[in-house]
Amino acid sequence: MDKVVRMSSEKGVVIFSKSSCCMSYAVQVLFQDLGVHPTVHEIDKDPECREIEKALMRLGCSTPVPAIFVGGKLIGSTNEVMSLHLSGSLVPLVKPFQANLC
Repeated sequence: MDKVVRMSSEKGVVIFSKSSCCMSYAVQVLFQDLGVHPTVHEIDKDPECREIEKALMRLGCSTPVPAIFVGGKLIGSTNEVMSLHLSGSLVPLVKPFQANLC
């Protein structure tokens, strides 16, 4: 679990994903559209994939991927991110991590 905690805190927005997961891709595109460049860890390419999945579940993820962290804090999976976005709460949450577009 230490590895997951370290990885989730290394950048402002971190997504744990699998290379074949379409929902992970959709979340990545959403963040990019919001001007955020998330760090994406494709866990299926990590030799410790199973351990990472278990650690994500222990941290409270309803599904192992996508697991989204903002500012080192678990936000959740696709449902939680989309709910935050639709309610208008996602943009203020990620504002500190938006790239300067000027």
